[in-house]
Amino acid sequence: MKLYIKNMVCSRCKMVVKSEFEKLGLQTIAVELGEVELNEEINDTQKEVLLENLHALGFDLIDDKKTKTVEKIKNLIIDLVHHKNNDLKINLSDYLAENLNQDYNSLSNLFSEVENTTIEKYFISQKIEKVKELLVYNELSLSEIADILNYSNVAHLSNQFKKITGFTPTSFKQSNDKKRIQIENI
Repeated sequence: MKLYIKNMVCSRCKMVVKSEFEKLGLQTIAVELGEVELNEEINDTQKEVLLENLHALGFDLIDDKKTKTVEKIKNLIIDLVHHKNNDLKINLSDYLAENLNQDYNSLSNLFSEVENTTIEKYFISQKIEKVKELLVYNELSLSEIADILNYSNVAHLSNQFKKITGFTPTSFKQSNDKKRIQIENI
């Protein structure tokens, strides 16, 4: 049995969710971003308790097909931006279509319908949050960050950063107010 879970965005999320299943005595086969595979069906009581526990931790079970697909798109983008820097050089539409075995136009229309934003804007928002993270760490130059996140040059990164945040990367870095948005809230 496969369950789909909203707001799983990192490896810590996977550990927390797996722990919740184990607390209920449910054996997981696999826990991935947004998905948990069980080797058995769960009853209504277990599902109710699980839902309550997951809600308390900021997660949610997803039942409808549209929301599942949108959550899969989000998780693929989050994984791509935050965990697979080298893969950012591939075309996003091809990446999503290939991983979800669906036509990109259908995915794009569905995402826009459900999220009231485009896949591209969501992708850019994720990249900007990654830029913020890397700027706060202060370990890489802006040029290195641009290269890692597959920007054509520093000017492109800077322009996009300012358009989204209202700050240049340098002014953000020097600011005492380095507010970042949680990945699941983008």
